[in-house]
Amino acid sequence: MTGVRSSTVDGVVTRSARRTPGRTAVRYAERSWTYAALDEAVSTAAAVLTTAHGLRPGDRVASYAHNSDAYLIAYLACARAGLVHVPVNQNLTGEDLAYILRQSGSALVLTDPVLAPRVPAGHAVRPLRDAPDSLLGELGTPRPFTPEREPDAGDLVQLLYTSGTTAQPKGAMMTHGALVHEYVSAVTALDLRATDLPVHSLPLYHSAQMHVFLLPYLAVGAENTILDAPDAGRIFDLVEAGQADSLFAPPTVWIGLANHPEFADRELSALRKAYYGASIMPVPVLERLRERLPELAFYNCFGQSEIGPLATVLGPDEHEGRMDSCGRPVLFVDAKVVDEHGKEVPDGTAGEVVYRSPQLCQGYWDKPEETDEAFRDGWFHSGDLAVRDTEGYFTVVDRVKDVINSGGVLVASRQVEDALYTHPAVAEAAVVGLPDARWVEAVTAVVVLRGEASEAELIEHARAELAHFKAPKRVLFVGELPRNASGKILKRELRDRFADSGSGTAGDPDDPAAPRPA
Repeated sequence: MTGVRSSTVDGVVTRSARRTPGRTAVRYAERSWTYAALDEAVSTAAAVLTTAHGLRPGDRVASYAHNSDAYLIAYLACARAGLVHVPVNQNLTGEDLAYILRQSGSALVLTDPVLAPRVPAGHAVRPLRDAPDSLLGELGTPRPFTPEREPDAGDLVQLLYTSGTTAQPKGAMMTHGALVHEYVSAVTALDLRATDLPVHSLPLYHSAQMHVFLLPYLAVGAENTILDAPDAGRIFDLVEAGQADSLFAPPTVWIGLANHPEFADRELSALRKAYYGASIMPVPVLERLRERLPELAFYNCFGQSEIGPLATVLGPDEHEGRMDSCGRPVLFVDAKVVDEHGKEVPDGTAGEVVYRSPQLCQGYWDKPEETDEAFRDGWFHSGDLAVRDTEGYFTVVDRVKDVINSGGVLVASRQVEDALYTHPAVAEAAVVGLPDARWVEAVTAVVVLRGEASEAELIEHARAELAHFKAPKRVLFVGELPRNASGKILKRELRDRFADSGSGTAGDPDDPAAPRPA
């Protein structure tokens, strides 16, 4: 009887297939699937996984592959068969890859042939596509599927590994029910409609593209286009051809689109909805995008893997006067701001954001201590430092671990980054605290330039925008910033890379006698 009342991830597609069986659900490269064909392919793939590989409900199946229609079908097939899907960053290699496969206990690895040689020995492997024995190749002959046990809303459906920007990745245990709740939150908060034409160009292994956009859009019956990567020219072509009007991208991709040489000249008026998230959007960049495309509706999406990942949204009619805000909690999320003792702080005071929600994970796979630490005092502790205003809008100040303690004064890196982005020569900036003999942690900017600027010039520019103690003591120039595929800058890598690059007050205008970096 549980199946009568449950809503499962794969059931989202089944319902759309019954409403609009002949409507196009997904396009990828030269292939397209109607909703009826997609639903049938999911059942066939579920039958193949369970019969050919002997998989049982609860077994973990890793997907280590690039974007494709086959990737989506494999995820839905795991859900239908009661298996636990483990999405893996296709850029991982060596011990990073081995760790997730080992820690999750994956019984099978679904992969692209080009990636298969990277999979450590001892793991069962099956190609997803581009091979005679691929899972995609089996879908031409439909097979009926009867699950060994009907999946329930409380069953695990995915181990969603965190990005690991500060430590080893942890597998957030997501249930069918948690993700379906999150899909409903996304549909309502982001105004997703069956008439939209969304493009999905970010990696599908990442929770934002899969769970905030692709699955919710399948739930409402939209026509979806999957791309291999966020290629600016291809996106521009789809918009101009009337095949795309909705796009999600992290700030790094939006920055790339805005800086693209064709951005100013292409006819992009058909683009109606612009979604950004996964990391903080610099306000100056958002202002430039809005100036170029004044009719485009911008939505700021904020959250983290453990909550599905959508937690708050700032809608297009809410940006004016609060463009640095990440909005208010979505339908199924309750949030508050607390101090280090777990006590709620007054509005306008910075503290850690904590959540209660049916969207939350069940904890971290095989990590009871980390689970207890995150779920304490009856709330999930996010690790994000934020301020809530009197109208309920949240503004993220920083990750708790990224706040810089400079001479006993706390400095939020985001505020310094926003100041640097107002300089015309700055393409990208990341601000971290580095060990320093005088300041304990020196506010240090790591900058990618798109024009000419010196260290002293950027420091003076920041000092004109900020209180002097917040301005960078040093500026380091690099060709690119390290980031994961979701667009998050890996500040841990920057801190490790430049930890021994010098100490003292190098670059501090208040101490001109201090040594300067080479």
